[in-house]
Amino acid sequence: MRTELIVWAGLALLLIAAETLAPGVFLLWLGFAAAAVFLLLLVLDLAPVWQAIAFVLLSFGFIGVYVKFFRGKEGPGEQPLLNRRGEQLVGQVFHLESAIVDGRGRLKIGDAFWTAEGPDLPAGTRVKVVSANNMSLQVRDVE
Repeated sequence: MRTELIVWAGLALLLIAAETLAPGVFLLWLGFAAAAVFLLLLVLDLAPVWQAIAFVLLSFGFIGVYVKFFRGKEGPGEQPLLNRRGEQLVGQVFHLESAIVDGRGRLKIGDAFWTAEGPDLPAGTRVKVVSANNMSLQVRDVE
């Protein structure tokens, strides 16, 4: 067996296996390109420079296929609001820690303080969170 076949087969296996250590799907497609060069060498006898060119072109091709057809096709995860604390609070009712004056006040939720934005209301008023933007919550009076 020619040495080049062993090298390309080994590189293909190494890249595909490396994907398990550094997940991100990128190395997988490079591994497919190396496997394609291996298969190409079974049919054709190419000089090393043409093998490298074939690997580069196949890599771009396989990564293009990934980007066009597979990237971003994943649906929402099991916990779409994970690490989105403000959005988790939408729809909940709390008491104002300090009055909303000129459109800004403060809520205490758990051990954290949040900026409350909405119509002017006195401290202690029950408000409902209607939307979130970073650490600022849009609220309205609960009637």
